[in-house]
Amino acid sequence: MSVHVRRVYDPPEPEDGVRVLVDRLWPRGLSKDAARVDEWPKALTPSTELRRWYHAGEGSYEEFSRRYEAELAAPEAAELVDSIRELARKGPVTLLTSAKSPEESHAAVLARLLQS
Repeated sequence: MSVHVRRVYDPPEPEDGVRVLVDRLWPRGLSKDAARVDEWPKALTPSTELRRWYHAGEGSYEEFSRRYEAELAAPEAAELVDSIRELARKGPVTLLTSAKSPEESHAAVLARLLQS
């Protein structure tokens, strides 16, 4: 199973496979043609409350990860996680985010969960 995390602003690469945008909002200044997004499951994104809490600097990345994984266990999100996991079984999947540090973002948490 191959799941990668990249910034949505990086140019698409042939080895990306299915490109899945995992941000709730469309990235600023990026056209849909340039992004080449195949899927945009908004229910996989962290809740507004969790996102604000984390960006306010109120908690650690580890705590954010724990809370986000709990949100992903909710029925609608869990169903989407399973569908993305099924895509990854068939070929490469790239999770796209506009986060400046994708390795410490919700996309990285989701990638770990998909590969477990």
